[in-house]
Amino acid sequence: MFVFGNVILGIAKVLGVVLNIYMWVVIIRALLTWVNPDPYNPIVQILTRVTEPVLRPLRKLVPAGKLGVDLSPLIAILIIYFLEIAVVDTLVRIGYSMR
Repeated sequence: MFVFGNVILGIAKVLGVVLNIYMWVVIIRALLTWVNPDPYNPIVQILTRVTEPVLRPLRKLVPAGKLGVDLSPLIAILIIYFLEIAVVDTLVRIGYSMR
């Protein structure tokens, strides 16, 4: 069980890092929309391709409405934060209990 606990801990740590990186990518994408970047820039295209599958369904759920503010990045960050607490912390506790 010791090895299995370490495997679960490793999965939890990697998942935590991946969620943290994705959160920063969403933040960078949201900040870039304020400055109207060149859509043909390769970095902007990569950020769009990586974040759009998550942000597009959120935009359909919460349209901008009369305010004209896109809240989908904020909702995505909240979901990522929830996943870090609910999934990663749970995996860490399971991993430590198996050690």
